[in-house]
Amino acid sequence: MATLRLQKYLAECGVASRRACEQLMVDGRVRVNGQPATRLGTMVDPEQDRVEVDGQRLQREEKCYIAVNKPPGYICTSSDPEKRPTVFDLLRHDKTFPRRLRLFSIGRLDCNSEGLLLLTNDGEFAQWLAHPKHVIEKTYRAWIRGDLSAEHIRQFKHGIMSEGELLTAKSICLHSRPEEAACYEVVLAEGKNRQVRRMFEAIGMTVARLQRVRIGTLTLRPLKLGAWRHLRKDEVLSLRKLAGRTTAPAIPG
Repeated sequence: MATLRLQKYLAECGVASRRACEQLMVDGRVRVNGQPATRLGTMVDPEQDRVEVDGQRLQREEKCYIAVNKPPGYICTSSDPEKRPTVFDLLRHDKTFPRRLRLFSIGRLDCNSEGLLLLTNDGEFAQWLAHPKHVIEKTYRAWIRGDLSAEHIRQFKHGIMSEGELLTAKSICLHSRPEEAACYEVVLAEGKNRQVRRMFEAIGMTVARLQRVRIGTLTLRPLKLGAWRHLRKDEVLSLRKLAGRTTAPAIPG
């Protein structure tokens, strides 16, 4: 087998995104044939070299791509010092899920938010989707008390300053009006921390409920709250095309 950059191999093994793997190398947590590998240009032969992270030897994993309907109250990390439930608990409690897979989330939803979240062990795939230069649209539904004015709508589309950042929505419209609330559908072409909540807070509105219903070509349906499923091959290919990648991944099924 041909050699490849160590950080690429780490990402292919499902350790983390390539950028996060580079940081693991810099931090001295990666060894090749027993020696620390801190140089980012390090090349390895997966067939010949022994690669370890934190003392654990790595092997390539079958690529896995999962959609989860995250409930509110769950966090997106694999463990939590405060013992809060994580999205990975939803999978661990399902006997059909292969325990050996090490997954991480592509982007995050804050603890109180719900909806569509992607999990994978494909570090390159995660990096492509999360990279700012790839405009992967995401659609959210936000429930608020009160109504937005025409000026509020204009501000969302032209930009709202929050914590020194200019936050912009590609579009926003009234989706429905349940009792004592209004549900607005917000489409983002950027992904900044707590962006939807911050935009509403900046105009004096509090979001009572926030749900992500779409990432690129992938929608939340038909997943029930707390449920998960494997992505189909065509769904993964469609997301890869949005990120400017057209080569087919090795996906079972």
